[in-house]
Parts: sequence; C-alpha cells; structure tokens
Amino acid sequence: MPTPAKRRLAPRRTPRQTRSQATVEVILGAAARVFARAGYAATTTNHIAAKAGVSIGSLYQYFPSKDAILVALVERHVDEAERELGRVLAELDAADRSLDGTVGLLVRTMVELHARDPGLHRVLFEEAPLPARLRSRVAALEGAMAGRVARLLARHGLDDDQARTAAVMAVQVSESLTHRLVLHDAELGGKGWREAAEPHVREISLLLLGYVERKRRGFPGGS
Repeated sequence: MPTPAKRRLAPRRTPRQTRSQATVEVILGAAARVFARAGYAATTTNHIAAKAGVSIGSLYQYFPSKDAILVALVERHVDEAERELGRVLAELDAADRSLDGTVGLLVRTMVELHARDPGLHRVLFEEAPLPARLRSRVAALEGAMAGRVARLLARHGLDDDQARTAAVMAVQVSESLTHRLVLHDAELGGKGWREAAEPHVREISLLLLGYVERKRRGFPGGS
C-alpha cells in the first residue's frame, strides 16, 4: 500500500477523456507559470487553480497537492529532455560531424533545455522536493546519454575506455555548468535567451573539447 507521502506526490486519477486531459494540461500550464513567477514556497494550489480558471475542487480531482503537480511537471520536463536529446543523438549517429561540431551541438542542446524557462527550472530542480524514483530517472537518462556519447567519441580517436570515461565527465560537466549558468544568469530569462546562451555554449564547448583532446593525445590527465 502506498505511504501517505507517496500518495501526496502521485496524481489522484489519470485523465482518459479528451476533456479531462485538456483540464490537466491547463492546470499544468498554469502551475508552470505560477511556480516560475512566485517560487515553490509561495505557490499554493489556490493560486494554481485561479490561474488555470478552474475550481479548487476540479484541481483536487486530479492532484492532491502542489507537490504532485510539481512531480507531473518534472516528469513532463524529463520526457521533453529524452525526446530532444534522443533526436540530437540520432542525428549525430547518422551524420559525420567533426569533434567540434559534435560537442557544440550537444552542449547547445543542453543549454537550450535549461534556458527555455529558467524560473520554472529553478523550482523543479533546486527548490522542490523530488521523489527518489524521479531522481533515479534523471540519473538513468544521464547514464544512457553518456553511453551514446561514448560511441560518438570513439569515432574521433579515443579507445573504448577513454571514450567511456570522457563521455561520463562530459555529460556531468555540461549538465552542471549549464544548470548553474542558466539559473543564475538573468539575461537567459529574457526573450533573447538563445542569443544570450551562445557565449555559454562556446565556453563550455571549448572546455570539453580541451579535455577530450588531452584524453585523445594521452597528455597528463589522459589515460
């Protein structure tokens, strides 16, 4: 039997009819805007219901708490990340890009995933309590990405051990840096966030390219 804490984080019901699905999407869209503006602590289910234009009773038909809504938003974000990263990695698998082009595209994708809504991203990954299963899912996504990046790096002169190690480090470093830069750079929260992101893309790419080159050439710090 689910514990009270798990019940609080899980949706009350899964919408099956088109109308119910539309209501849930409206609630989630409103919640994303309220959380991004007000932050986790100041947001209430009443605020979300008002923004969505639904009664609090209608909201509670689907979600028992604001934390359950946050979990649904994180799941939606992870789904989006899986699709976008999967698309980019498939593109790289099929193409014959240079090492610079490969690293640059991966970094740009990571930055854009973080920068689309930095206010909401801050709430989802810095302020909100996340269940262990979601943290495990995020870790699994990073692990799967590292495995595919390793295969890409192996095309550019790294042996299998070098490629595996470099891929894990590259994914972790780019995730950490993009997360921190996007969440704490006010320029990335505006309408021109793609232009504002470019300097970060270049600098993170240079950092990772320097590391991969040292691994490949066997300099100190390599294998």
